[in-house]
Amino acid sequence: MQNPSRCILLALALLAAALPAAARPASPAEAPALAGHWRGAIEIPGAALEIDVDFAEGPDGALSGDISIPAQGAKDLPLADLAAEGAQISFRLPGVPGEPRFAGEVAEGGNAIAGTFTQGPASFPFALARAGAPAEVARERLAGLEETIAQALSDFRAPGLALAVVRGGEVVYARGFGVRDLERELPVTADTLFAIGSTTKAMTATALGTLVDEGKVAWDEPVRTYLPWFRLSDPVLSERLTVRDLLTHRSGLPRHDLVWYNDNESSRRELVARLAHLDRTADLREKFQYNNLMYLTAGYLAGEVAGTSWEELVRERLFRPLGMERTTFSVHDSERDADHALPYDVKEGGRVVRIPFRPLDAMGPAGSVNSSAREMARWLLLNLGQGTLDGHRVVQAATLAAIHSPQMTTGAPPSRREVVPVGYGLGWGIDVYRGHRRVQHGGGIDGFITMVTLLPDDDLGIVSFVNAGVGLPGLVNNVVIDRVLDLEPIDWLGEALAERAIAEAAGKEAREKQAATRIAGTRPSHPLADYAGEYGHPGYGPLRIEVADAKKVALVLTFNGIRAPLEHWHYDVWSGAETDGDETFEGQKLLFRGSVDGGIAAVETRPDPLAPPVVFTRQPPARLSDPAVLAALAGRYQFPDEAAEVTLAGGVLRLTVPGQPTYTLEPEASGRFRLKEVPAIAIEFVEEGGRAVKLRSHQPNGVFEAKRIE
Repeated sequence: MQNPSRCILLALALLAAALPAAARPASPAEAPALAGHWRGAIEIPGAALEIDVDFAEGPDGALSGDISIPAQGAKDLPLADLAAEGAQISFRLPGVPGEPRFAGEVAEGGNAIAGTFTQGPASFPFALARAGAPAEVARERLAGLEETIAQALSDFRAPGLALAVVRGGEVVYARGFGVRDLERELPVTADTLFAIGSTTKAMTATALGTLVDEGKVAWDEPVRTYLPWFRLSDPVLSERLTVRDLLTHRSGLPRHDLVWYNDNESSRRELVARLAHLDRTADLREKFQYNNLMYLTAGYLAGEVAGTSWEELVRERLFRPLGMERTTFSVHDSERDADHALPYDVKEGGRVVRIPFRPLDAMGPAGSVNSSAREMARWLLLNLGQGTLDGHRVVQAATLAAIHSPQMTTGAPPSRREVVPVGYGLGWGIDVYRGHRRVQHGGGIDGFITMVTLLPDDDLGIVSFVNAGVGLPGLVNNVVIDRVLDLEPIDWLGEALAERAIAEAAGKEAREKQAATRIAGTRPSHPLADYAGEYGHPGYGPLRIEVADAKKVALVLTFNGIRAPLEHWHYDVWSGAETDGDETFEGQKLLFRGSVDGGIAAVETRPDPLAPPVVFTRQPPARLSDPAVLAALAGRYQFPDEAAEVTLAGGVLRLTVPGQPTYTLEPEASGRFRLKEVPAIAIEFVEEGGRAVKLRSHQPNGVFEAKRIE
């Protein structure tokens, strides 16, 4: 025999296809006033299936209504054959097998309905109670929140915060707190622009979703279908990686964030091409490893498929339909807006300092959007509205449901019993918060933290921003959830403040212990000038080392436009020194590697703690690529037993020895040229007056000289 409760679950899953039917008129003289919001449940054996019902009365007295079943993901499904006569009321759900029907009696002065739900041969009791409209209840429960947030800003030393809350299809709260500019004491408003960081990822996934709706992209199609030149370091992974893999952090690559961080010169295509030179630390789909570069690739792919840029695609498919006219793709554009927040950092001891904006233009699809509480509320409404807003469909409901659904486990254990991790969707993290399904994502970039939170089954959405590197938004969103859903309060802010004090003390102790690992009394193996030069890695790009004037800070590193002072640590290891400037390299260790000829050949560091060290090899002097310099090296050279000829063609030197093949000379960091075909041999030119006068061939069995003869 079929399980009746299972029958209900299966039937209710089909309700999205139901069509509205004509409602019967109810006589106000015969029936209690029913218009309004009702909440209750169907008492299925072993569980209660929660339902929300809305009744409305038209000008002619005709009743209409809809039902939402949060556990089923069903929202505002129309009721049919709605009839009220005296204290009796009935209605049915059209288009569902078993003809599900409600029949009940209005009691308690029109504030309660109880009766029987039937579907096929099964019947179960149901009960409804009149409830306030969700939006109005939310407004009432958020009263007094201002005092809580003001205290949090003071406790966490954050300059300002903006917050928006939506429920029941309405914006129930939108305002700013504190200041967006400490020096000028300018207040944060609901329209202040903040950098939203990685919460941009959900927008990239949704923009791609609109292309999926049009059949131009498929989630499980290989990336190379759309970008034929795309490749990773593993050729098999290059062929298998799909669009869905890009969006779920399961590519096998760790973050490798230093590849793109502060890089304002490389194009998106260039950054995607660098993936071919980055180490992976897992197999495809083996484990969750957060990766911004994959979202860059996803956004770049979306723009290529659409025949435009990622920015234009998101603007046309999302921002314009949602009326997000002030939302920008670059902090440079935000700075031109009259109402934008400045970024700050909270130093040890609570000192608040202003820091520079961090441009993320090249990495846009992973986190460059800037928006306000008021405009982000529109984004919340779209996501809670199953892809529609103001009657306009932006993305198909099924596509958005996939975006909000778990696609990859993160492997994270629960940190506390109130929050149960579920997995990662497409640009969203999914968990269960105190028994409620939650879809959310945080974003953090220098001086800004954001949290966007959806509780789809409760029709609740929250976004909050802070213009400092403190994790207030996630805590504030939890406070809002507890208030709106009338949950037992948890002192999220107080607990976090205590934990932060413990973490700061532990961090200070760890730094002191690290100093004890330094080996005292050692010296570098070379003069400082020997370390200076250009180094490079095909994935991470160029790195420069220069000699500084200061005694303690002897060397300076330049990478992606970041200048970082280095202090000698021990032997040939250097460490990023404390600085008032960009702190990216503070504490980062660099090991200089020597070569067999006694020079410095490479510098090794570990920018990603999960990946193997990255080796930046020393680059040949720039002059060895200068055509004029190379031309002065070409000529005939006489060894004791034979003559050799060096020629220049296409910017490349070649060496010809009678009876042997022609060799290609490749410049190397030492200033010599390595024979490409015989790497054990290097050619050194001795110059006088800008012209080569002698050639030395460094071979395993000796050094052979040849004088220039013409």
